[in-house]
Amino acid sequence: MFSCHHVFILLFLYRYVRLAVNLVAFCLHRPIPLPENPRLTSQDVTVVIPSLQGDGGELWETIRSILATEPHEIILVTVEAQEQRARKMAKESNFSKVRICSVSQPNKRRQMVRAIPEVRTEITIFADDDVTWPSTLLPWMLAPLEDEQYGGVGTNQRLRRAERPNLQQRIWGYLGALYLERRNFDCASCMFIDGGLPCLSGRTVAYRTSILRDDSFTYQFTHEEWLGQYQLNADDDNFITRWLISHGKKISYQHHKQAEVLTTLEDNPKFLKQCLRWSRSNWRSNITSMFCDGHIWTCQPWSAYAVYLTTVSHWAILWDSLLIYLYFDMAGSWPRESQELGLAVLGSWIFLSKFLKLLGHYIRYPIDFLLLPVSILFGYFHGLIKGYAMLSLNVTAWGSREGADDDDAYRMIRVSQKHQEALEFRNAVCYTQ
Repeated sequence: MFSCHHVFILLFLYRYVRLAVNLVAFCLHRPIPLPENPRLTSQDVTVVIPSLQGDGGELWETIRSILATEPHEIILVTVEAQEQRARKMAKESNFSKVRICSVSQPNKRRQMVRAIPEVRTEITIFADDDVTWPSTLLPWMLAPLEDEQYGGVGTNQRLRRAERPNLQQRIWGYLGALYLERRNFDCASCMFIDGGLPCLSGRTVAYRTSILRDDSFTYQFTHEEWLGQYQLNADDDNFITRWLISHGKKISYQHHKQAEVLTTLEDNPKFLKQCLRWSRSNWRSNITSMFCDGHIWTCQPWSAYAVYLTTVSHWAILWDSLLIYLYFDMAGSWPRESQELGLAVLGSWIFLSKFLKLLGHYIRYPIDFLLLPVSILFGYFHGLIKGYAMLSLNVTAWGSREGADDDDAYRMIRVSQKHQEALEFRNAVCYTQ
């Protein structure tokens, strides 16, 4: 029989071995270095940007920063209703390397599939329409792809901080920055240990074009099923990450300042809706990876434990409460002084664990350390978001971006309707400037 002492030790080790090992791995991780004589150059890259609006200052800044890296071409894929705006923006901005494609319905998978046949280069990079690239990005993203075994490359991500934010924006922005910081930490740590990571984020990610053009990939990408009941047209980056792993392709994550992409997140209560969407996506994808595909258990066993299993097992308030309860039950017969000392040690460790992986952020922005209690409380509250997400996995709504949910019904289609709806993927027109 297990005593409270044994259960306490097992639960403590299960939760915190992951953190301790990942801290060491994060410190040891190094990106794949730039080759002395690279075969791939920026002219081997086409950048595809799916966009809803096809215009606007944020998109203009994204395109400008990407053009500074001198890719072969940018393909902007918007919806037919916004096509003329996009063409006008590209013409007025003198974006000679930008081609405009359109699809009838706003859906990222459809937009990606529309652009892939138009790519003429060996490497395709997908980028969101709200990112800012450093001019040094492409050589770092191309370095792993010099090896034919690599099929995809992800990047380091940081939040573009608001200028002169009010208190509300500062708090929400702080939580968003920590989300990205935590993700960078997990990606770098797991990449060092077993070459895995949670997901090659679609904010900016590079793939071999030959993989994306594979007929089997295209079919599966446009016909993914969820629970045998729905055709899933969301979670595109999760699908491609799983595809690479299941087909024996290596993936890479370039954690380096010169490969650091800036992005935006909501700095208002809509951030909660973003968290809900991300949580639903994690549930769907990680369940598929662990219990349907199953490749991660042999290909990336540490990542399976350190990242994927946390979807079903990491509930901060429950873990902390259970550990403290077990401690009191275990230490009930100890002298009072020993009880108090042990509780102080346990409490201090739990507190330290809340920000150790986030030290990089606090080093860059020491003032944010004052907001640490907000982060801890939000970590407990996030369990409610995660629980609600688990109960609503058939929902794919964004809820945080204007126009993003106009065609939400197309993201999760009942299988009985899928053959009719699949025809929409081919209902698009591409224009060359």
